[in-house]
Amino acid sequence: MLNQQNTNTSPRLLDFIKPYRLWIALAPILMTLEVVMNLMQPRLLEQIIDQGIAKLNLQLVIHTGIWMVVTSIIGAFGGMSNGVFAEMTSQGFGMNLREALFRKVQGFSFGNLDVLDTGQLITRLTNDVTQVMEAIVQLLRILVRAPLLLIGSLVMSIITSPKLAFLPLVLMPIELVVVIWIINRATPIFTIVQQKLDALNEVMQENLAGMRVVKAFVRAVHEIRRFGSANDQLTAETIRAGRTVIIMQPFMMITINLGIVCALWFGGVRVIQGTMTVGEIVAFVNYLSTTLFSLMMVSQLVIQMARARASAQRIQQVLDTEPIVQDKLEAYQPASLKGQVIFEKVAFSYDHDGGSPVLKEINFTAEPGQTIAILGTTGAGKSSLVHLIPRFYDANAGSIKVGGYDVRDLDLQTLRRSIGIALQETVLFSGTIADNIRYGQPDASMDDVINAAKVAQAHDFIQSMPEGYNTILGQRGVNLSGGQKQRLAIARAILIKPTILILDDSTSAVDVETEIKIQEALKPIMKNHTSFIIAQRISTVLNADKILVLDDGQVKAEGTHQDLMATSPIYREIYESQLGRGVLAHE
Repeated sequence: MLNQQNTNTSPRLLDFIKPYRLWIALAPILMTLEVVMNLMQPRLLEQIIDQGIAKLNLQLVIHTGIWMVVTSIIGAFGGMSNGVFAEMTSQGFGMNLREALFRKVQGFSFGNLDVLDTGQLITRLTNDVTQVMEAIVQLLRILVRAPLLLIGSLVMSIITSPKLAFLPLVLMPIELVVVIWIINRATPIFTIVQQKLDALNEVMQENLAGMRVVKAFVRAVHEIRRFGSANDQLTAETIRAGRTVIIMQPFMMITINLGIVCALWFGGVRVIQGTMTVGEIVAFVNYLSTTLFSLMMVSQLVIQMARARASAQRIQQVLDTEPIVQDKLEAYQPASLKGQVIFEKVAFSYDHDGGSPVLKEINFTAEPGQTIAILGTTGAGKSSLVHLIPRFYDANAGSIKVGGYDVRDLDLQTLRRSIGIALQETVLFSGTIADNIRYGQPDASMDDVINAAKVAQAHDFIQSMPEGYNTILGQRGVNLSGGQKQRLAIARAILIKPTILILDDSTSAVDVETEIKIQEALKPIMKNHTSFIIAQRISTVLNADKILVLDDGQVKAEGTHQDLMATSPIYREIYESQLGRGVLAHE
């Protein structure tokens, strides 16, 4: 059966805001209503001063005052409604974007995660998304409000007093020059701020995950210094950005106040000359202040956009990142896979250009029912080899076949559901012990969970716990020993009834007696399936059907224990170093 895969381009940030088009359309209309009502206020105030107070017309004052209250209420309704729609749009956008980013990260292969580390991804899914969300709120509020107020108040100031209209036309270009200068300086600094936040999150994440190691080696002071250094750098860059931006508001207020003083001076002269009224001066000052203040709002919006732009680029980078390992356009989905595994001239490097090979010219065949043990020194490439079977990485050269299919031709989910793996680093999740065992098969019955635990020799210690299989595990299983965590990981791998079982040094924290029991219990359930066992202890591999001895990324020897004792100096050296020459002589 073939899996027809669609090739979709990565989504753009604008795609996540499209579902809220109605709210986006309503927000400017409501803000326009608020702006129009606000622009009416100075003219009504002018009428109260010149027609009401000056002529002692109380009825006109009351009538106009009521109109001012009514327009204020209408404007407030428009502004609050705009705020509600802007916030709903922003929150909906953020929810969809976070979900898409998380889904994208789940699709990444190991190679992607080697480049985009945990600290960076956390920052991009949290702080960067928040920055863009705040920008959307500002866009829907200030982007409409500020230009409308700017244009509207400028027009109204000219209508109110054409003779003083030169004031905003002189002051606005001065403000604009300063705004452009600040934006050009602030934009690159905000990008650096986000990078420093990445670095801080990386240090924090590493420290919290490795807290027990820190305490065991009494390195708290070192970690505090390391965190302090990252924190100081973030603080310094944030202050530098703040220092650049903080100039704007005082300068704008000076400009506004200078404009008001000039308006009062030139307007006062004209009042004395009888060419203007007091009400016109009050109205003009209001319009002038609004004009200059709205320009300040525009500048703040642009700065917010500059910061959001840096975050948006980082988010888009995640969305644009394609998994290094992907399904083919037409990937096979066989109903079942046989356990035969064939490596033919396989070479692998973690560098995509093929440099610094980790594995070279790997050739071997594993038949269904066989147990393949992989032995070698640290860094020989043992884990890298088994990671190629479920396509956590793709080989740079050669081919790997599972059940007669090249793994590149198989649907990834089909391939990985046929493989049970207990990784070198045991990872458990918050929840019950039963939930962790059935992680790969959530609908597994309790009987299946218990049977898997019995095979992994975990049943007895689980039963001794207060709630048994319903015992809640702490973060990453902190309330369990290393050996207990490894046995749960083995039970999790066994539960899915895999065609291929990979145990990547997953009994290193288990005592030899328990390890032998696990191996004996595995024999009947893996009778027609294939097992790969990576081990540091040679006692683990003695009874394997085939032992591969890896050294410097190459298979230096292959065969049973007896064959290798006779033909492989490397194997014999490992054997003697662990079990001693006395055992060898006895054999």
